[in-house]
Amino acid sequence: MAIELLDTDVLIDVQRGHPPAVEWINGLKELPALPGIVAMELIQDARNAREVQFALKFVAPLRIVWPSEADASRALSIFAAYHLSHGLGLLDSLIAATAIGMSGRLLTFNMKHYRAVPGLETASPYLRQ
Repeated sequence: MAIELLDTDVLIDVQRGHPPAVEWINGLKELPALPGIVAMELIQDARNAREVQFALKFVAPLRIVWPSEADASRALSIFAAYHLSHGLGLLDSLIAATAIGMSGRLLTFNMKHYRAVPGLETASPYLRQ
């Protein structure tokens, strides 16, 4: 099976204790990888140092992966092509390019923005209610 990478929305569901997300992640035999950009997004939402430490502790069990130089170049192309037409954000471009570069599958519910990215495989890991 290809490597699976978590997007921010899925990680936030788990962090907030959303029952379907918690049930899904607790049932995994192997944890997905986490793009470093996603970890940084989680920290960006912190309101104080305690929340930063909580975010770091929360992601500690996950394998953090980073975009390569080729991924960053791909992200620039993706961002230029799909930012205006599909609302694809800068960080989402980097996350998508990282997943593509690793031949991975991005676990996300953000299909609206990501569906335009050629070569990106996505999946929703559980049912959201």
